[in-house]
Amino acid sequence: MSFALGVILLSSCKDKPQKLEESAKEVSFSKEGELQVFYRESDSLLAEIAIEIADSEYETQTGLMYRREMKDTQGMLFIFQEEAYHSFYMKNTLIALDLLFIDADMQVVTIAKNAQPYDETGIPSRVPVQYVLEIKAGLSDRLGISEGDRIAFQRIP
Repeated sequence: MSFALGVILLSSCKDKPQKLEESAKEVSFSKEGELQVFYRESDSLLAEIAIEIADSEYETQTGLMYRREMKDTQGMLFIFQEEAYHSFYMKNTLIALDLLFIDADMQVVTIAKNAQPYDETGIPSRVPVQYVLEIKAGLSDRLGISEGDRIAFQRIP
């Protein structure tokens, strides 16, 4: 009897994530700030991006999960209390992303390109960072963003 109960419990646990995923409410973009990316050599403006800001534990854990779309002019900026090693994954993330890892001096130090939806493999910063910007996959190449470029951002009151 306990074996049958174990099989039922295991099979029901296996189904729960799928049901949760299917029933999750779609989240829409909410502009909370503006971010600029500047070319490292001349400080010329490369891009302006409307951003959502993730700075609470819940927001950093959820990130861009369950988003069905994101415009080229949008992104999410993760802000951490202090510079440290950080790792991200694409669990429940429906769109491919580029992740720009940014140090406390606002300099892009590493870029993870084309992170694939649902991939739970860790994407490490490789060096200590205080910010991470997530944008649509391929956008960093199209905009010409590379390591060494700098960012600035402003919150919308």
